[in-house]
Amino acid sequence: MTGTFETTGSTGESIPVQHHQPGWLGPDGGRPRPVLDVVIPVYNEENDLAPCVRRLYAHLTGTFPYPFQITIADNASTDGTLAIAQALEKELPEVAAIHLEAKGRGRALRAAWGLSPAPVLAYMDVDLSTDLAALLPLVAPLISGHSDLAIGTRLSPASRVVRGPRREVISRCYNLILRRTLAARFSDAQCGFKAIRADAAAGLLPLVEDSGWFFDTELLVLAERAGMRIHEVPVDWIDDPDSRVDVLATAIADLKGVVRLLRAFGSGKLPLAKLHQEFGRGPLTAGHAEEGKVVEVPGVPKGLAGQLLRFAAIGVASTLSYLVLFVLLRTVTGAQIANLLSLLLTAVANTAANRRLTFGLTGPRRAGRHHLQGLVVFAVGLGLTSGSLALLHAASTNPGRGLELSVLVLANLASTVIRFLLLRAWVFRPDREARNVAGMPPATTPPRRRAPTGEIRNAE
Repeated sequence: MTGTFETTGSTGESIPVQHHQPGWLGPDGGRPRPVLDVVIPVYNEENDLAPCVRRLYAHLTGTFPYPFQITIADNASTDGTLAIAQALEKELPEVAAIHLEAKGRGRALRAAWGLSPAPVLAYMDVDLSTDLAALLPLVAPLISGHSDLAIGTRLSPASRVVRGPRREVISRCYNLILRRTLAARFSDAQCGFKAIRADAAAGLLPLVEDSGWFFDTELLVLAERAGMRIHEVPVDWIDDPDSRVDVLATAIADLKGVVRLLRAFGSGKLPLAKLHQEFGRGPLTAGHAEEGKVVEVPGVPKGLAGQLLRFAAIGVASTLSYLVLFVLLRTVTGAQIANLLSLLLTAVANTAANRRLTFGLTGPRRAGRHHLQGLVVFAVGLGLTSGSLALLHAASTNPGRGLELSVLVLANLASTVIRFLLLRAWVFRPDREARNVAGMPPATTPPRRRAPTGEIRNAE
């Protein structure tokens, strides 16, 4: 049995290659096109470079079933690093070396990934702090087409990490800041062990501005905002005691990068909608999607219980906010105006929260239309609450604040039921949104998505 691996690169063409064997030559007598390119950015690493590359080469030769390449990206080293890299390139057929005249990990990765012929691109730190046993689990979801990026994480409960308390605290605080400010869902932005599909890199790299240590974070945040799938692998990590990275200075530079991203998102200058349409994965409406067709399970709405719980939690928060605003505004204006302003403010936030949390829609596509439809739903709620207040004041010339609040709570309960039904059946209708978010045509035809990265076929 011989195995054939067929994959598409960033240009979309098919690449047939055979299972890797050391020294194997293709039909034309040359080396086969690599499926994986592992980039090692280095700066003044003449002592560690050769042992690192030999260890990685031995690991890939013994465990990785497809052709690979190791690219040494020299960042303007002033010692003997470049000469060692060039010697390794001559000695080992799967090793390549490039030289840059300026420093910066992001700059090195951008250059090496841009030159690589491989459909799956990875990088790791030269100290090999990460156990190499995690490399195949890292890239497998990218080869199969399941995910777009993959990262090693030192912050998973399943990870085993040996490092000092100072680095541990700074790392955890930094990732917490990312979650709170940029709504990041990945757990470890700065682990030097990542991979990306070449087609995803081609879409993201032109948008990444940083050329230093913030490059990783910026790439991941943009990928997440574009709706790409990020796979995480718990790693075993032993910190390099000889690391020359200035952790505090790097953290400060990273925080400046966070501020820059917040401004970019606020200004809307990044074309995330286009990226989301090309790479984003739309929500499944029921069961699973196969060849662009939504599989419906009769009588079983997808995720109804979870949607109800999330909608209820958002509804409770919105109602409490509404009541607080009503009481505050009631001291300076009449009941109807206070009701209108309170309901309007909370309705906009409620629609945004339900769009993201209850119905799982991300990205800016159709967001404006959703909010306009949300205002129509708001008008229904306004009619119920305003009508209830009008009836109350018609029945009693001077009702107390407690009675007003009681009537509004009951009216809001009725409005909430109607709101959920309208949001689910009209505003965020599942079958329509699954096609619109993913850029799909009607569900009876295949979706407009690029081909999956890998497809393994065995032939006798």
